[in-house]
Amino acid sequence: MASLTRAFGASRLDLAEEVVQDTLLKALKVWPYQGIPERPEAWLYRVARNRALDLLRRERHMEMPVDSSTLAALATVPGPEDSSDDELALVFLCCHPALSVDAQVALTLRTVGGLSIHEIAAAFLTSRATVQQRIVRAKRTLAEGRLDPLLPEGPVLVHRRHGVLAVLYLMFNEGYAATEGDALVRFELCGEAIRLARLVATHPHVGGPDASALLALLLFQASRLSARTGGDGALILLEDQDRRRWDRGLMAEGFHWLEAATESPQVTRYHLEAGIASGHAAAGSWADTDWPRILDLYDLLQQLSPSPVVEVNRAVAVALARSPMEGLAALEGVDAPPGYYLLPATRGHLLALAGQRENASVEYRRALMACRNASVRAHLRRRIDALEGGAQRG
Repeated sequence: MASLTRAFGASRLDLAEEVVQDTLLKALKVWPYQGIPERPEAWLYRVARNRALDLLRRERHMEMPVDSSTLAALATVPGPEDSSDDELALVFLCCHPALSVDAQVALTLRTVGGLSIHEIAAAFLTSRATVQQRIVRAKRTLAEGRLDPLLPEGPVLVHRRHGVLAVLYLMFNEGYAATEGDALVRFELCGEAIRLARLVATHPHVGGPDASALLALLLFQASRLSARTGGDGALILLEDQDRRRWDRGLMAEGFHWLEAATESPQVTRYHLEAGIASGHAAAGSWADTDWPRILDLYDLLQQLSPSPVVEVNRAVAVALARSPMEGLAALEGVDAPPGYYLLPATRGHLLALAGQRENASVEYRRALMACRNASVRAHLRRRIDALEGGAQRG
């Protein structure tokens, strides 16, 4: 997608998406019968380039204007091993300051991350129609501006950093806890977010304390991925995870980038969230977790970047640092959309800790109705069964 965008230009994002979809569909039809090519990435690039040329020739035949430079650029589309600059350029193109931050994030998650409209809507806690409108308007703005799809140089990049970091944050979050589907974790999405975050953090004109803090956060979270699910794909909560399965190498890298992020007095939401994640990484066990410190960081985060997600997570910290009833009190008045299942799920968890089994079961059932991920739904059913003594599920 990134390489085709460089060839087509910012005004032809829809055409680039069409080529990518056609290419993947052809792979799904051909590979089961002919076998996976020795170099599948190279196969995809070659087929995409040929498909793009076919579409452009068709446009020429229909007397539609096709820039000769586009044809020349397609002839030199790089292979997968040379695409890093193109991918970073596409991220920064989608995060152009001509677009609102919400539009930047939505467009990049769709174009670069490949997320569905529903997944993006869940990340924004908004409707699919709203996300669709943002993406359509963003594409129109980029097309009308005739923007250069190549990676800008110098300080120009700094003005787009806020949107880029927000995109990578949400991309990783969707991989860490998939909105829908059978699997809880989308490892490829987490890996892509970390890879792009490394490119940003180490870039001479874009790297800074906030980029370093974001990378630290993603690394801390990624270090726990293999322990988040069991062999059957079932969700394992943090308190029940086997910490021997945590990736010590990623944790060490996370502490390195967190130290780099604190070399400046600047404090961002990524600093605070990385600090919270580092608290879990530093604890040898669930019982050793410094919940008062984590709560302090959530208090700062709520002041700096308030949201329903922060309020729900802070309530858990309140419950564990003080008492379940105080945690429940912290959830009162949280304004979250109906589809945000974590609010009733958290309320159910805290009610169970407080010994209110019947009320906890009711909240878990509300969460079950809103949740679209199979792994999480199975976890919620197990909680309901445990609370109701194995009674048949409703």
